[in-house]
Amino acid sequence: MIDKRVVLKPGKEKPIRNRHHWIFSGAVKELSDFIDGSCLPVYSSQNELLGHGYFNRKATIVGRMISFDQTPPQEAVIQHLEMAIAMRQSLFKDKETTAYRLVNGEGDLLPGLIIDSYGDVLVLQTGTLGMQTLLPVIVEWLINHLNPRSIYEKSLLATRREEGLKDQQGALHGEVPAGEIVIKENGLQFAVSILHGQKTGFFLDHREMRQQIRSLSEGKRVLNCFAYTGGFSVYAMAGGAVQVDSVDISAAAMQSAERNFSLNGFETKGHRFITADVFEFLREEPLNYDIVILDPPAFAKRQKDVVQACRGYKDINRIAIQKMAKGSILLTSSCSYHVNEELFQTVVFQAAVEAGRTVKIIGRHRMASDHPVNICHPESDYLKSLLLYID
Repeated sequence: MIDKRVVLKPGKEKPIRNRHHWIFSGAVKELSDFIDGSCLPVYSSQNELLGHGYFNRKATIVGRMISFDQTPPQEAVIQHLEMAIAMRQSLFKDKETTAYRLVNGEGDLLPGLIIDSYGDVLVLQTGTLGMQTLLPVIVEWLINHLNPRSIYEKSLLATRREEGLKDQQGALHGEVPAGEIVIKENGLQFAVSILHGQKTGFFLDHREMRQQIRSLSEGKRVLNCFAYTGGFSVYAMAGGAVQVDSVDISAAAMQSAERNFSLNGFETKGHRFITADVFEFLREEPLNYDIVILDPPAFAKRQKDVVQACRGYKDINRIAIQKMAKGSILLTSSCSYHVNEELFQTVVFQAAVEAGRTVKIIGRHRMASDHPVNICHPESDYLKSLLLYID
C-alpha cells in the first residue's frame, strides 16, 4: 500500500525548494485520496521529499507548506510558534507596547494563521481549512507556554469562503472581556473591543507610521480620514498638534476616538470628531491642514475589484492633493493586497497630475517589526504608504 502523498509535476518543485509556501492545483501531478485539511508529505517528480503541507481540493491554492524538510507537520508548527514568540519577546521588552502581532502567517512560516496579543488576551484568525484543522495543537501550545487569560477566535475572513469555510468566532480558552481592554502602544493608551472592533480589535500594522506622524505633528493642524478609533489622531496630539480633526463613517468609532483622547489626558475641546463619508467630506470641506492622513479600508478584497479600487484611490488622493495647502504633507496608504506598491504609486501619480500639483515623495511605508514578511514569500507584504510633500 502506498502512503498518502502529493507528487508535483516535473519542474514545479522549484518554488518549494525556494521555500515558497503555496502549491497551486496546476503544479500537482498526483494527489492521494485524503480528507480536505489534512497534512501530507510533498514529493518532487523524482520522488524526493520536499517537506509537508496541508491540502484542500476546494481551493485554488491547493496546498500550503508547513515544513521544507523531514520535520513532521505538527512538530514544525510548534517550532515555528516558538521562533515567532521568541522574536516578539526580544522586540517588546520595554512594556511601552503591550499589543502586538505574535504570528503573521507566512511571515512566521505558518500560512493561514494570525495571532495578535492584547496584554494577556490572545486573538487569532485562521484563513484556511488546514490551519483550522491544526488549531487544537496550536491552542494547547499557547495555553501551556503563554498562559493567557483568554484566547478568542475571530476568523471573519473572505479567504475562508474559497476554502469552503464559514466565519467562526468565539472563545477557545477562558472568558473574553465583553467590554474594553486598555492597551499601550509606544506609551500611549487605547481602548480596544475584541468582540466588536475591526480585524482583531486594533490596526497594529500601522504602529510605525503612527509614530512617524507623531514626529511631524508639533504645532500642526492634522486631518485624520478613515480615522476608526483615532490611532493617528492620538499620536498627532502626543506629538504636539494644535488641532486634530478625525473623520469616519462610523459614529461608534468616533465615540471610541474621543474615549482614546481622554485616556491619554488630551482635551477634546477644539478638536472635531466628525461622523461622515470621507469622500463627501473631502469634496465639501476646505482642507486647511498642515498634515492630511488617508488610510482607507481595503478597496480591493478580490482581484476583480482592482480597477474599481484604483478609481477610489485616485479619487480621494486627487481631491486631497488638489485642495491641500502649499507646503503641507499627505500620508496616503493602501491595505489592499491586490493593489501592489508599484500600482499604488502609479495611481497616486495620476491623482497628482489630474490635480495639477507638484508632489514629492519624502517617505514610504515603515513596516511594523512584528509583521515580518518572509523573504521567500513576498506576497504577504500588503500594506503600502507614501508620505508626500505638496508644493
